[in-house]
Amino acid sequence: MRMLSYIEGNTPIHALSGAAKLVVFLLWSILVMVSFKTPILCVLAVLGIILFFLSKIPLQSVSFVLKMITFFLLLNLGAIYLFAPEQGVLIYKTRHVIFEGIGRFTLTREQLFYECNVLLKYLTIIPPAVLLMVTTHPSEFAASLNRIGVPYTVSYAVSLTLRYIPDVQRDYEVISQAQQARGIELSRKASWIKRLKRTVPLLLPLIFLSLDRIDIISHAMELRGFGKNKKRTWYSSRPFSRLDMAAMIGSALFFVAAMWFTFKDGDRFYNPFR
Repeated sequence: MRMLSYIEGNTPIHALSGAAKLVVFLLWSILVMVSFKTPILCVLAVLGIILFFLSKIPLQSVSFVLKMITFFLLLNLGAIYLFAPEQGVLIYKTRHVIFEGIGRFTLTREQLFYECNVLLKYLTIIPPAVLLMVTTHPSEFAASLNRIGVPYTVSYAVSLTLRYIPDVQRDYEVISQAQQARGIELSRKASWIKRLKRTVPLLLPLIFLSLDRIDIISHAMELRGFGKNKKRTWYSSRPFSRLDMAAMIGSALFFVAAMWFTFKDGDRFYNPFR
């Protein structure tokens, strides 16, 4: 299993340049963050799922990431209700009680609708974020960041981070297999609690390996004079194609239309309780 590593493919999503995908993702993200209009979020969620299937990325290759996101999503939804059980009432200015709870923990239709919108936001942003990571080569992604104005030193750091994720996973697997060869059970035969306890000691050698690799890379970059000049060229940089222009123009038009729909009534929240 390789978590969020580049997966080669021959699809329209892979054919887009990294810069075009980054521009589309930024517009998509801004729209998701700003708008609470449920129809727009539903359209984006459907589009995201369609794009994910068009990319032909095996679901198993990103299953671990999806499980982690699901865990934090449920944690976030629970925390919203725990700390602000009346947030939906404050936003929609009405109160329809589903059932009375203990103290301030009363479930209302407004709160349930608000949390469904938060859930929908997660479902909307996850597919394009995953696609950006797994369908864009790290070097091309760094070139794309630099192309939109990010300093090349920062862009290169992002590229190294993306390249480093598979290396960390490979080191972990090697250390884990070495421990299992010594009789320490880390497979699914043991309970998840035992596996969790036995995984903690693996982190120390993994950290030392990571620090050693960082030291080697930093010395190599320093010896080659990295960061001396203000600009640099990129081997993986690609010019915009017609497909890139169509994707960016289409995204920009949809962004403008969606923002107009979001604020046309002066409220970015869709309110079905009026």
